[in-house]
Amino acid sequence: MRHSDVKAGSFPPQAIAGQRWDAVDVARGLAILAMIVYHFSWDLSFLQLIETNILQVPAWRWFARGIAGSFLLLSGLGLVLAHAKGVNGLAFLKRLTKVGGAALAVTVATYFAFPDSYIFFGILHCIAVSGVLALPFLRLHPAITLAAAALCLVAPYLLTSPALDAAWFDWLGLGSTDPVTNDYVPIFPWFGFVLTGVAAGRLMLSRQAVMTLASWRSRSRLSKLLIWAGRKSLPIYLTHQIILLTALYGVLQLIGPNRMAEAQPFMVQCEASCLQNAQPQTCRALCSCTVETLRQSDLWQKVLNDTTTAEDQTRISRAAQQCLRQSPPS
Repeated sequence: MRHSDVKAGSFPPQAIAGQRWDAVDVARGLAILAMIVYHFSWDLSFLQLIETNILQVPAWRWFARGIAGSFLLLSGLGLVLAHAKGVNGLAFLKRLTKVGGAALAVTVATYFAFPDSYIFFGILHCIAVSGVLALPFLRLHPAITLAAAALCLVAPYLLTSPALDAAWFDWLGLGSTDPVTNDYVPIFPWFGFVLTGVAAGRLMLSRQAVMTLASWRSRSRLSKLLIWAGRKSLPIYLTHQIILLTALYGVLQLIGPNRMAEAQPFMVQCEASCLQNAQPQTCRALCSCTVETLRQSDLWQKVLNDTTTAEDQTRISRAAQQCLRQSPPS
């Protein structure tokens, strides 16, 4: 049966569930696009090409969470559509191997690239494990699944315990502190989004209106591009950061880091020390002046490399005192 043959009322919902839905692929493509936008911004911040540290901006953090949630919700929905006629064990194992293998590749690659913050349980790890955990819910009533989803979402607020701080339990997400990693998507609360997708899929298949959604076909170039991205989401996920970081690193070599971003660690330390005796506005001016003074000497590179000696610290203090005389505390 071709996709174009689907007409409302012609087939039961389960008969078309296993097909590719343009609407779902468009949604997945939008999630991929949002992910690329976020990672491009993260890379600019990481390489200090911009002054803003997006990890410290709440709006960017919520944007990242929204992207992760959309991928997991679509994963749950896709699980229902793929197994609407019954769990296809071979197809499930094939997908699990593909996603699990990709997750392992991400762990290995980031371990060598970022050994202090490598990804041990990111979005792919969560999708793989959640796919297994969600299997029993494919045949449960959507109300039960939604209740389980709600429990997962609130679990970090109710069940967090220092007893679960051990590294072996980090994948649960119930420790009292979060581990240091570049992508952390633990089972709690994120499995709740997968279960929400499962419940949504079950509810959709119980409505005849699902035929209209299933039979919708892309017409515009933009939607067709999003469909392509949605269907190639895994290879795009695995390769886009390599492409972005390589390109932006080349830009960094050409133009150098943003001056304010480069100076930010020193500014934070300088202002924290200054605030003990002066007002914030004065400290900001004082530390900015000190940075500009150090830039004109051999000290600045030592500051950036954190290789200053006791003698260098004395010279830095003198530079700060000179700036203080120019801008006395108010």
